[in-house]
Amino acid sequence: MISKFGEEISIQPDELCRLVFQCLEQAGKLGKVLILPPDHTRLNSMAGPITVMVYEKLTAEGAQVDILPTLGTHNPMTDAQLRMMFGDSIPLETFKAHDWRNEVVRKGLIEGEMLSEWSNGKVDYTVGVEVNKMLFDGYDLILSIGQVVPHEVVGMANYTKNVVVGAGGSDIINKSHFLGAVAGIENILGQTDTPVRRLFNHSVDAYLSDLPITYILTVMEQDYESGEMHMRGFYAGEEVSVFEEACKLARTVNITLLDREPKKIVVYLDPHEFQSTWLGNKAVYRTRMAIADDGELIVLAPALKEFGEDPTIDRLIRKFGYYGTPATLKAVKNDAELHNNLGAAAHLIHGSSEGRFKIIYCPGSDMTLDEIRSVGFEAVAYDEMATRYNPETLKDGFNTLPDGEEIFYISNPALGLWAYKEKFRD
Repeated sequence: MISKFGEEISIQPDELCRLVFQCLEQAGKLGKVLILPPDHTRLNSMAGPITVMVYEKLTAEGAQVDILPTLGTHNPMTDAQLRMMFGDSIPLETFKAHDWRNEVVRKGLIEGEMLSEWSNGKVDYTVGVEVNKMLFDGYDLILSIGQVVPHEVVGMANYTKNVVVGAGGSDIINKSHFLGAVAGIENILGQTDTPVRRLFNHSVDAYLSDLPITYILTVMEQDYESGEMHMRGFYAGEEVSVFEEACKLARTVNITLLDREPKKIVVYLDPHEFQSTWLGNKAVYRTRMAIADDGELIVLAPALKEFGEDPTIDRLIRKFGYYGTPATLKAVKNDAELHNNLGAAAHLIHGSSEGRFKIIYCPGSDMTLDEIRSVGFEAVAYDEMATRYNPETLKDGFNTLPDGEEIFYISNPALGLWAYKEKFRD
């Protein structure tokens, strides 16, 4: 394992480049390489600059380099998004678009007995291990790049998830998300070992072990005073300890434990990253263990334009809405299409407050208030709410407004997890 990490360090570009090149040197002579970076919704991961470093070095040495952003179910990246994330030096034709429904190959099955064991009997279905067929095109190295940070489905993001979900197919995506939902989001968030993580790791170990996969994992932290992002950790290698060590640091720098529960939390969704509730509901996931009973979550979403980033999922969200676990499980039982899209059902469960607190979405001009209300959220126009809760003047953490109202503000929910310390399991 190649690593550099510390709660107070900030890995600078020159040092990052040295670490990346050291990782490539260990891989030996490379003629054909596939890079698996996240998409623009993980903009702060530093995967963009790392991808550029790898591409420029290897192509200068004569290697063929292909790049498959690990979209999972997300929309393909536009040219503008590719340039925002990866700069201007890589030809656009180098980037391939992952199609999670049609361009995957099944390599094996995880039997229902294992799922039953991992879920304490809550599910017992088989799971098909499906990944993009490009991974089997004879690459000398497959470089999976991404950020380790608390995650609502798997516990801590990245590592094998980037392969079997980011570049995965519909069966494992849908069923892994539903496994996480029935296991309970509060039991999973911020945990290294979860039922979903066991599924992902076993899938790679059992069926993809012949692939030459090396992981580059980062741990990032935002300085809320300056707004600057700092790379606190870099970890590279093939073994599980790469992920486990990154998790230790991420749990330290990316989880904020509060001494008291805020009654009102305001979350801002950056227009470059969040244009759907499929992604924007990180505002719900990452704060649900912090907010007080009967509290309010205000989601400032100026670029919101859709619910799901896939037409089928968008339609299912509009049809069934965020009405809690009992309603969603009933719909799964009675509706064949939702039953066949368990990832959407899991999202509906994760995105509901289960009636414990109020969720108020505040969209810009690309989505109507009636659309928001039709899926079970309350709604206020962005301009109206941002006048009172101005993201340009609020600071991360507790704020007291001129009239005495206290709120807790989060400028980017993707960067961590916030929890009342009495609710979080160490």
